[in-house]
Amino acid sequence: MLPALPDGDERELESSEEGGGAGEERRPERHGSTYHGLYGYRRSAQGAAGGDGGAGAHTPSTEDFSLTLLDTNLPAEAETELRGFIAKRLTKGALFEGMGSVASVGLSIPESKVGCYYCRFQQENLLEMGTLESDANAPEYVVCFLGGSEKGLELFRLELDKYIQSLKINLDLEQKNLESCVSPYLRSWFEDAICPIQRVVQLFQDKLASLLHAALSYTPVEVKNADERTEKDISRFLAAASLQGLVQEGTMTSLCIAMTEEQHKSLVIDCSAAQPQLHNAGSNRFCEDWMQAFVNGAEGGNPFLFRQILENFKLKAIQDINNLKRFIRQAEMNHYALFKCYLFLKNCGSGDILLKIVKVEHAEMPEARNVVTVLEEFMRETAVA
Repeated sequence: MLPALPDGDERELESSEEGGGAGEERRPERHGSTYHGLYGYRRSAQGAAGGDGGAGAHTPSTEDFSLTLLDTNLPAEAETELRGFIAKRLTKGALFEGMGSVASVGLSIPESKVGCYYCRFQQENLLEMGTLESDANAPEYVVCFLGGSEKGLELFRLELDKYIQSLKINLDLEQKNLESCVSPYLRSWFEDAICPIQRVVQLFQDKLASLLHAALSYTPVEVKNADERTEKDISRFLAAASLQGLVQEGTMTSLCIAMTEEQHKSLVIDCSAAQPQLHNAGSNRFCEDWMQAFVNGAEGGNPFLFRQILENFKLKAIQDINNLKRFIRQAEMNHYALFKCYLFLKNCGSGDILLKIVKVEHAEMPEARNVVTVLEEFMRETAVA
C-alpha cells in the first residue's frame, strides 16, 4: 500500500531493489557501466519454415540460425557469454520481432550481473517489401542493452522498444553507416532512453511540482527557448507522468479537449535562462509532496529510482481517483457520504485535479453529476473562505 507522503516511499524503494537494496543501483558509476551489443541474425531455410514461435511452431536449434557480431563495447569474454545467452533465448523461441524483453545476465564484467534488454527486429524498409518478407535469408538483427538491474530496466522497457524504432530505419543492408550513425546511437542508449526523467528533475528542482500538476491535469504545455534535447526530455517526462493508459481513454480525451480550450491556463516554460521560468503554473499539495520525493532522490543520481517514484506517484493518484469515485457512488444515496467526499477532497491534496477527472467521467450520469456539482460548490466556497 502506498503511503500518503513520499518521504517514506523513497526508503521503501531503496529496500525493495533486488540484490540487497538500492545501494548498488545508486552508485554513480552506473552511468558509465552500460553496454550494448548488436548482432546480425539469419535463419536457415529449415529454421524459417518453423515460424516465429507461435502455438505448435518448430523450436529452432542452434543449427537453424547464425549470430554475427556487428557492434559492441563489451570485453571479448563477456560478449561471447552474451552471445550464448541470446542463442539460448533464440533456441527457446523467446525473441519476438519488435517486442523487447528484460532479464538478468551474469557476464565477465566488473558488475558481474546486470539487467539486459534484448529485442529482435527487421529493417523497416524490409517489412514494407512483400518480396523479402518471406525470404529465409532476409537480414534480421538482435540488439542488447545492458546496465542497472533487471527490475530497473523493466521500468523502461517501453521506452527501449521505441528507441530501437530508429534502428529499424537507420540500419542499411550493408551496414555502411555502422560507424558513423548506428554505433553512436547504440552507445547513447542509456543517456537517451533512461536519463530524461533524471535530467528534468535536476533542471526543474523545486519547480517540478508544476510539471507534475500539468501532467496529471493534462494542461497544455508550451516550451520556449529550449534546445532539442531539453524539449524532448520535458515531453517524455510529461508523457511518463500522465495517467494515460491507467484511466478510461475517453476521460483522457475529454480532459485534453477541455484543458486545450482553456488556453489561458496553458503552462509556458521558458528555458532561456539557466533555471526554467514558468508562467501560468499550477500546483497543489499532492504534487508538492511528491516533488520533494524527487528532490530527495536527486542526491543519489539514480535514474531508475526516479522512474520508480514516478510510477508510485501515478499509482497514488489512481488510488485517490478510485476512492473518490467510490465515495461519489455512496453519496448518491447518503448525505453523510457526501460530506466524506468533501473531506476527502479537502485533505487529499489534489482535489482540483480529481474533481476535473470525475466530472468528465460522470458527465452522462445525472445523479453522480449532481454530486460532483455540489462538491465543486463546496470547494469553491472553501477556496474563497
